[in-house]
Amino acid sequence: MTKRFLVVDGYPKESREQFKQVGMTLAGQLYADLLKKYLPEAEYDLWYSSDPGVPKVSDEQLSDYAGILWPGCNLTIYHDDPRVHAHLELAARAYEAGVPGFGSCWAIQVAAKVAGGEVAAHPKGREMGIATKIRLTDEAKQHPMFEGKPEVYSHFVSHDDEVTRLPAGATRLAGNDWSRVQAIAVKHKQGVFWATQYHPEYNLHEMARLIVAREPRLVKQGLFRDHDDLMAYVDKLETLYEHPDRTDLRWQLKIDDDILSDDIRECEFRNWIKHVIRNTSTKKN
Repeated sequence: MTKRFLVVDGYPKESREQFKQVGMTLAGQLYADLLKKYLPEAEYDLWYSSDPGVPKVSDEQLSDYAGILWPGCNLTIYHDDPRVHAHLELAARAYEAGVPGFGSCWAIQVAAKVAGGEVAAHPKGREMGIATKIRLTDEAKQHPMFEGKPEVYSHFVSHDDEVTRLPAGATRLAGNDWSRVQAIAVKHKQGVFWATQYHPEYNLHEMARLIVAREPRLVKQGLFRDHDDLMAYVDKLETLYEHPDRTDLRWQLKIDDDILSDDIRECEFRNWIKHVIRNTSTKKN
């Protein structure tokens, strides 16, 4: 049977328009494309959950999905916001119904919060661009989510918040000096949710475009001196994306195969398809 998935894009319309203006692929579409790459026969529905008047996903619709994909989002999970409530309510029903989830950034916060964990603003502020020295936990070395992943690696990030307390039923799988919780697997009620704080769906081009979209706050936060400084960095990312054999740029940017190789960068999602979606016998991992 053809498997159908729900892709939850929580970015408000104005944010999606900003992404289009800078040439970035929308968050929901990035996950839809990743799904089709590893499961070509799959079908999907994009739910722009923060749009005014958008209908919620019914229980009947939810039960028909093989899984839910949760891209990043610029909402803040601990604030009283109807758009946030819609995400938390869907995640709670998915746990109840046993519909598995996978996602990044905002997703790890949703997965933890709904299962009883806590999320807060990061005291250091924003982790942005490329997170370094992410290290697998001992549990991760035996977990199917990280099959084929290096023990230490870098990845794309953009977040101000972090998971500060894991819920019961969650396993911490990776962390670095910036955020102790960079990846988790949650078992809650009837459901399973694998999530990362970083973005397996990004590549150098998408990261460069996101930096352009976030220019005012990144300059204000001191990550770049000014527009020219930011664009010089963006141009290097874009050039390396087009020419991944550029040894000079790889050295200057401290970028290795864990960033450039799809097989390594997208490993967690590929394993979710393999172990949770395709292989129902290991669905409880």
